[in-house]
Order: sequence, then structure tokens, then C-alpha cells
Amino acid sequence: MKKREDELKSLGAGHTEYKYEYAPELLETFQNQHQDNDYWVTLNADEFSSLCPITNQPDFATLIINYIPNVKMVESKSLKLYLFSFLNSGEFHEDVVNKIGKDLVKIMEPKYLEVVGLFYPRGNISIHPTYSYSNNEKKYKEIEKHRFINRNINPQRVG
Repeated sequence: MKKREDELKSLGAGHTEYKYEYAPELLETFQNQHQDNDYWVTLNADEFSSLCPITNQPDFATLIINYIPNVKMVESKSLKLYLFSFLNSGEFHEDVVNKIGKDLVKIMEPKYLEVVGLFYPRGNISIHPTYSYSNNEKKYKEIEKHRFINRNINPQRVG
């Protein structure tokens, strides 16, 4: 059996290559060692940046990714490099959050996942889109429904 470290390209790499355009191929996974129980994983990206597709001005956000893993989990350095690839990507906030959520679902196939974008105000308006997904098992569908209905945009209480 291969060691987990051997399966991950970006972790521990001698030279880190940064991509400045959207690059979902950077995402890597590793096997969940605790598949026998449910637990939450929360990843906060406090310095996320992308570009407004109309003005080309930078948009800054805190991204909060919550998920209940199934077999695969996202490797954090690959996630960092993937998120960095949005730096020159001109997309609306809602598009960014949905794209990230769908990419993570595609590579991990989690039991449940949500991505919350807390975009900082520009012009006195902040935008907080949320993407959610469940694998359609009743338990996780209920979590998705409950969190959607009871969504609270207070950043201290999102996770």
C-alpha cells in the first residue's frame, strides 16, 4: 500500500507553482481514515480574492467550507492553490461560490458540503452567497434543508 504522502503532488513539493487562472485540476484528495463515523470538517479561507467580471476590480472574501466527508477528503494545500487560481478570474460572487462547491463535490463526493462566501462590501453592499449539497441520503438531505432554511449569515455562527 502506498503511503498517503506519495499520492499527493502539491503537499511537500519542492517548488510550488501558482496558477493565476481558474484551475480545478489542482484539487487533490486523500482517503478519509474515519469513514465509520460522521464528523464536520471546516476550512476557512480568510484572504480569498477574485475579480469583478465587469469592472475588473478585486473582490475580497472569507470563504467557509463545511463538509461531512465520505471516502475522500480535500487536501488543504491543493485547496489553497486552487482558490488562489481565482485571483484573475472575472466572475460574480454567486458564480464563484457555486463553482467551488461543484468542484469539491465532483472530487470528494461528500455526504454533505456547503460553501459560504462572505464577500466584503464594495459600494456599501456585502454579498454572502451559499452553495449546499447533500448526497440525497435522508439524514444528509435533512441537514441540507435545515441549514438552508435556518441560514444565518453572521460569520461567527456559520460553521
